[in-house]
Amino acid sequence: MSVRIRRVYEAPEPEDGVRVLVDRLWPRGLSKDAAHVDEWPKGLTPSTELRRWYHAGEGSYEEFAGRYEAELDAPEAVELLDRVRELAGGGAVTLLTASKSPERSHAAVLARLLS
Repeated sequence: MSVRIRRVYEAPEPEDGVRVLVDRLWPRGLSKDAAHVDEWPKGLTPSTELRRWYHAGEGSYEEFAGRYEAELDAPEAVELLDRVRELAGGGAVTLLTASKSPERSHAAVLARLLS
């Protein structure tokens, strides 16, 4: 199982495999053609409340990760996570995010859960 994280603004690479956008909002200034997104499971993203809380700097990354993992226990999220896990079982999967720090974002939490 190969799961990696990249910024959605980086040019696609052959090693990307299935490209999964894991942000709730479409990245600014990026056309759908340029993004080369294969899947966009919006229900797998952090809630608006959690995202705003984290970006406001009110808590640590570790606390954010814990809260996000709790949100991923919801039935829709479990189903979507299983779908991405299934994709990863068949080959490479790249989780795409517009985050400037992908290693401290929800994409890193997802990558850890999928590995």
